[in-house]
Amino acid sequence: MYVKEVTVENQVGLHARPATFFIQKANEYKSSIWVEKEERRVNAKSLLGVLSLGIVGGTTIRIIADGTDEQAAVDGLVKLVDSGFSE
Repeated sequence: MYVKEVTVENQVGLHARPATFFIQKANEYKSSIWVEKEERRVNAKSLLGVLSLGIVGGTTIRIIADGTDEQAAVDGLVKLVDSGFSE
């Protein structure tokens, strides 16, 4: 299992288009991936799950992966969040 925290800095947060980019990126990996906000964890490959977290700009989230490409998955998603979803 591989875990990293990242703060969503864009003003929109993880809604609409940024969430779609995030989920598309998550689906590129074989590992199981979750997003955690506070104590709530959802499947990072599920649009409804990610949107249900209500992630706004300034929110710190944890990205967690477990599987063969777990480090690449977490690092790739952190990079996407850090870029402001402009990969």
